[in-house]
Amino acid sequence: MGAVELACDLEVDVNGEETFFVNKTILSSFSGRLSKLFHTPSASTTTSTLRVIFHELPGGPSAFELATIFCYNNGVIDITPINIFLLHCVAQFMEMTSLADQTEKFLKGISYWTWSEILFVLKLCEDFIISANSSGILQKCLDSLVTRIASASDSSPSNSSPENNGVRFSCDTRSTESQRTTTNRVWWFEGLSVLNPTVIEKVVKAMIAGKISHINISKFLLYYLKVRSTAELPSEKSKITETVIDLLSLLDKSSLSSKGLFGVLRISSHLDTSKDCRNRLENMIGSRIDEAILDNLLVPAPMGMGMLYDVNLVLRFLKYFLNNGDQVPSARLKRVGSLIDMYLAEVAPDSCLKPSKFIALATALPDSARDSHNGIYQAIDMYLEVHGGLSGEEKTKICSALNHEKLSSEACKHLAQNAKFPSRIAIQALVSQQTKLKSLLKDTGVFNPLYGEVPVKGQENEGQQIVLYAEKLDITMENEKLKANLQGMQWRVMELEKLCKKMHAQMTKMRKNKSTYHSGARSLPRLCS
Repeated sequence: MGAVELACDLEVDVNGEETFFVNKTILSSFSGRLSKLFHTPSASTTTSTLRVIFHELPGGPSAFELATIFCYNNGVIDITPINIFLLHCVAQFMEMTSLADQTEKFLKGISYWTWSEILFVLKLCEDFIISANSSGILQKCLDSLVTRIASASDSSPSNSSPENNGVRFSCDTRSTESQRTTTNRVWWFEGLSVLNPTVIEKVVKAMIAGKISHINISKFLLYYLKVRSTAELPSEKSKITETVIDLLSLLDKSSLSSKGLFGVLRISSHLDTSKDCRNRLENMIGSRIDEAILDNLLVPAPMGMGMLYDVNLVLRFLKYFLNNGDQVPSARLKRVGSLIDMYLAEVAPDSCLKPSKFIALATALPDSARDSHNGIYQAIDMYLEVHGGLSGEEKTKICSALNHEKLSSEACKHLAQNAKFPSRIAIQALVSQQTKLKSLLKDTGVFNPLYGEVPVKGQENEGQQIVLYAEKLDITMENEKLKANLQGMQWRVMELEKLCKKMHAQMTKMRKNKSTYHSGARSLPRLCS
């Protein structure tokens, strides 16, 4: 026993976790770090046992134990994908040239490793990410992983399938068979989902550099968030969510789905994510808001805001959507206009929705986003019904969102008889309809000098007279009288519309008869035709 005890003349404290008693000469013969340490003057001592403390030795006691086995076995050890990471890192830390050469040689055969072996090493890298980066082993694993994903089809290749290797992870949970058939994912999604967000960030960036399909990457990130957010603590969920959002923002916008982004929004709304992260997510959603449906926008307002729905969020979506200015195609703009009209109808009955928010929402889009303002009129009608205590000035401001020229005749008729609207607004709608009618009559030839103008008594400057009349009228005292005037005006507009349609039909018939009469005749000079 004495000889054995004398042989263990070196005490090594590894990261304060465990102490090893080893032979100084044997370890120094393979470790440049120990060799230089014991050949310095400060290392001389009269005691029989030396003590060395290693701080932040990568791999900790497990790695050092493998290093001692290598040294005691005269520089020979069985290297496998299971121990390569620890051996490679400890070889560099301890300056063990022989061991480092052997691990480097083994890493050259990484293309022959199974898929699960690569994942196993990546999983080990999580706890020693700095050493994994500096040693180069992480990059080698990432390169191999991306190469396999790029070269394989959407079904797991037989020689790299996780099912063909016994290596498993405690956090690797299998989906049920029903989930397999309904989840749209490719073969590598499940394997990578066991990695933490720090490593996932490096994996995805390597995929982007390796030209992996951005559509598949975005689908994987949504899958990863869904799987991990159901099993982690709130603090970890926030980190995972922020990582996913940051990585999604690196992808082509065309690869992102509106449905998936709203799914991320639902998850992040319950977490303490950073403001920058939320802004990036809202920007991505806003840029594709034309693909959303009404249910997507019905996000409950945060506590304390008072409103039922988060109108401020939708306003931010619209701001991001319009950031491209004139570059937004008309079709997309009109889809958003239709969506916002439906949203207005949903939020209008909210008694806590302030007029300023309602107006901001109704006027957020340019006029070209809507061919008709009937939807806005219906929303305003509903809003005024619920908010009966508004002042006349507030009602007028709300009604300023209406473009009367884009209201149908039916909507104008309803507005003229709608006591909830300020009377001046009703008059403006009817004047606008009269202006449209004049234009329509002119287009159909009723005002064409060749046929003579159809006399409509009192129509000259009638719009101005009506407005002047409204300004002088005491609306509060003369409400019933004004209503009668408005209804009479509406009747005249309807009669003119009927006359216009009748004359248009007659003119069409006349042109048709004229065309038939001349169909067989020789062409005449223009003055005679």
